Amino acid sequence: MKICAFFPTRDIGRDPVKVRDWSQAAEDLGYASIEVPDHVFGAAPRDGWSPRYSDQDPFHEVFVMLGYLAGATTTIELTTGVLILPQRQTGVVAKQAAEVDILSGGRLRLGIGVGWNPVEYQALGMEWSHRGACQAEQVEVLRQLWTQDLVTYQGKFHDLRAVNITPPPVQRPIPVWFGGSSDAVIKRAARWGDGWMPIMNPGVTAEKKLALLRSELEYHGRDEAEFGLEGWLRVDTPEPDAWASAVADWSKLGATRVLLYPMYRMTSLDEQIATLRRFKEVVAG
Repeated sequence: MKICAFFPTRDIGRDPVKVRDWSQAAEDLGYASIEVPDHVFGAAPRDGWSPRYSDQDPFHEVFVMLGYLAGATTTIELTTGVLILPQRQTGVVAKQAAEVDILSGGRLRLGIGVGWNPVEYQALGMEWSHRGACQAEQVEVLRQLWTQDLVTYQGKFHDLRAVNITPPPVQRPIPVWFGGSSDAVIKRAARWGDGWMPIMNPGVTAEKKLALLRSELEYHGRDEAEFGLEGWLRVDTPEPDAWASAVADWSKLGATRVLLYPMYRMTSLDEQIATLRRFKEVVAG
């Protein structure tokens, strides 16, 4: 099972040297991937709505950060974990992703989601109610832009006429993994994705979701052995014994990758790197 490192965007700070040191530590420890989360705006509470993150929580811009990490590292995969795709214009995402793939020598994996925050959609001028259908069409358009010399596409959300992305990415196409746990996301992942990031803890609910995924993969004539599964451990406390139990549970469910997603704060670089080291030891057994 591959081990993925969650980029500590809220705590890493603004020093590019610390960002470099953290990313190189993840690579040196043998992590398979660095995953950078995505939020464009922070938002204050309003009208009975409360955000999951404070409007003071810093989120580095995902593609700019991945471009920097491409130069700071040499072998580790770089991943969006996850990009809220329907908030962004598809052609711009295609271009940005292609550029990160070029700068990293073909190391990008695009993790995508639809998000949980309607306030952010409104602030970006994007439609919340159409996000699922838009995401599905976006993936189709992205793949065409990454693989074809000229793209003509007319859909509900896109109207492209003989356009292209130049220079194209190294990977044609860049792998796309779907993040989220709704049945609709699972169905889209099985039809269009290269893998699934459940963003949930292992257990009975995860087993039921995986049964749906496997059924959908079979329905679309896809080989489950070629489809990735990344188990996330969203944890509120630094408890390695609990991490080990969750890793074992994800392994039993067939996860090909595992990611520790600390929800607690780590204010120093030393603590962030120590967490990488402890989690690697937990997974290695």
